[in-house]
Amino acid sequence: MEQPEARPSPAEFAERSWRALERLDHKILSLLERLALPLLRLSLGLVFVWFGILKIAGESPVTKLVADTVYWLNPAWFVPVLGLFEVLVGVGLLLGRGLRLVLVLFALQMIGTFLVLITQPDVAFQHGNPLLLTTEGEFVVKNLVLLSAGLMIGSRLQALPKWRS
Repeated sequence: MEQPEARPSPAEFAERSWRALERLDHKILSLLERLALPLLRLSLGLVFVWFGILKIAGESPVTKLVADTVYWLNPAWFVPVLGLFEVLVGVGLLLGRGLRLVLVLFALQMIGTFLVLITQPDVAFQHGNPLLLTTEGEFVVKNLVLLSAGLMIGSRLQALPKWRS
């Protein structure tokens, strides 16, 4: 006659549950390790292509902000050229080719966005207070996150999968 299977003690149940959670955590982290960096690169590339195309098409909501920031350049040609530059950087990120050069160009463009804080503080800050950002100021300061994303990609170039053509 078969004996009924003994139920695990609460401590054994907790230990088994903990091990199962650790295995699940390891699988999730392994997946994130493989996907996060390429997804970051692709999403950054997509954003750059999208924003660049809007500038080229004359449909960007930041055209006036850009024109007023680099007031010494003619916006009729500068904004579309900036858009083309952004599209090229975005395509470089999407293709994953020449990333060292692409990321240098990316960083230059990102750093350039902070000119708004210098040339147009009245547009970036409420009442001249650098702690009180306007909508435009928030738009510019969030570029710290994009710049950090580019730096992360650059710091992990060896970890990115190699694409074969």
